[in-house]
Amino acid sequence: MSSKSNKMGLMGLTIIVAVNMMGSGIIMLPANLAKVGTITMLSWIVTALGAMALAYSFAQCGFFVSRSGGMSAYAEEAHGKSSFFMASYTYYVSLAIANVAIAITAIGYLAPFVPWLSAAPVNTCMGIIALLWLTAIANFWGPKITGRISGVTVWGVIIPVCTLAVFGWFWFDPHTFSSAWNVQNKPFGEAVSSGIALTLWAFLGMESACANSDAVENPKKNVPIAVLLGTGIAAVIYVLSTAAMQGIVPNAQLAASTSPFGLAFSILFNPAIGSLVNLLAVVACTGSLLGWQFTIAQVSKAGADNGIFMKFFADVTKHGAPIKGMVLITTVQSAIALMTISPDLSKQFNVLVNLAVFTNVVPYILSLTALPAIMKKNELTGAPYARNMFIVLIAILYSMYSIYAAGADAVFWGSLVMLFGYLLYGMVAHRFPVNIADAGTAE
Repeated sequence: MSSKSNKMGLMGLTIIVAVNMMGSGIIMLPANLAKVGTITMLSWIVTALGAMALAYSFAQCGFFVSRSGGMSAYAEEAHGKSSFFMASYTYYVSLAIANVAIAITAIGYLAPFVPWLSAAPVNTCMGIIALLWLTAIANFWGPKITGRISGVTVWGVIIPVCTLAVFGWFWFDPHTFSSAWNVQNKPFGEAVSSGIALTLWAFLGMESACANSDAVENPKKNVPIAVLLGTGIAAVIYVLSTAAMQGIVPNAQLAASTSPFGLAFSILFNPAIGSLVNLLAVVACTGSLLGWQFTIAQVSKAGADNGIFMKFFADVTKHGAPIKGMVLITTVQSAIALMTISPDLSKQFNVLVNLAVFTNVVPYILSLTALPAIMKKNELTGAPYARNMFIVLIAILYSMYSIYAAGADAVFWGSLVMLFGYLLYGMVAHRFPVNIADAGTAE
């Protein structure tokens, strides 16, 4: 058993939560948000509150459900095996879509170095597909090197974002910020909603924030606090860096950019510094994509090991790499890149983010709506039960709002994806027989 002195304290866990959340999701967002205007600062605030409620609720689920499976296991506690499947399946789909969006971000930041990539939409698409396959093939030799690379490259995002959040305010122009408040003159509610899915994109992955609870001092107290503080710190950095950029870069330039952080640093310092930031972003996105390509293959392997996905997903090489699953999902990702091809890289990114958010929020709702049943099973009562119910209700309402904010197209295609999932589950449901008579007499 580890001694208390060897376990992580509140501050250490808080920093890990914040750093793990601040991946590549933020670095394309300022350009997309600029299309709506600086009113999206309100979207950041709404999402920050929603994200903290979500992260806290996942931490509570993790305390009471110690078996493997994450969100899928939480969902099964209340909704049965079909929800275990649907949570796994929609999370798997969301990662596939999100990886294409990350590849788009990398290509957008790489384009200033390789102009051919932005010369035509087909060139951009070829670059995206090539990067997807490059990062997938790099994982064929197992996860050891991948994990190390991703842990280092994430700083290529964190350093520029934090630098801008702190020092960008010395160049902030209130007039530049205020003149871009609502550039499309949308109704207030519609304008704020336009930024909700985009801002939530930057927080996706918060569900893994309590993964280190076994190595933490007093986890029942410290993990929820660290999750709230870590998510809050990430939110503050997101808001400050985005707001600073919107007061530095004229809105028209920002909205048209495929590498907004590089553009901001070019204005602050010189084009050479801007190019360095672009290069750091490319490295960070590639490292992030490297890790997520392996993660998605592991999600499908875990599903196959549990009998809910096809058996070939469980096949691994001597290096522990599920190559068959990687090849299949990278082929699907290539098809997604082709299906969403657009002359406007920012528009393609926006479409994919909305769909990724929808498919990611489905397992959020499935798992968080199970928390009341989980707490009842564990006989939690009194003030802790009431507090958790209040926070999880906020998390669920925010999740539903983010689905609405993702837009009609994302909801339409996302619903088709969900319905197809039920078809797939119907093909494996016989592996999980349910005693209908017992279920009907249960109190």
